[in-house]
Amino acid sequence: MARQALFDGLVVDEQDQPVETTRVGEEAFYVVDDDGFRRHVPSEQVDRQVLAQMKEMLQGHEGILSEQAAKMLGQDDIFTRAAIEKQLENMDEQFAQVLETGLPEGSRAYLGMSGFRVRINLHGDVLEIQQPGGAAPEDE
Repeated sequence: MARQALFDGLVVDEQDQPVETTRVGEEAFYVVDDDGFRRHVPSEQVDRQVLAQMKEMLQGHEGILSEQAAKMLGQDDIFTRAAIEKQLENMDEQFAQVLETGLPEGSRAYLGMSGFRVRINLHGDVLEIQQPGGAAPEDE
């Protein structure tokens, strides 16, 4: 199965211009416009950087995240919280699965509508992840 770009439609370049996605064979790429030259950056390179930054933001907060998730699910009991916390502790496995299967279209659409954006440079380095409701860097 060909891997898709996880954040298709959510990636912008340094000038806030949307980045296209394309396939070359089985591999997905983000296509960054470099003054008319279309640079193809492997999507996995960008996607892994985004997931690593997300993991970094979540680490150390598993307890409160599992508690809040259980409340949102309407199942605020110790067993549900423990199951969610265990999933959060195994983020590497979860992210590997997401890389393999991709984000559901509805999730990607929700992220876009909520203002989630990934800014990259010409080489595919993640410069910024804009998250709705996220703490400003000086507030962290």
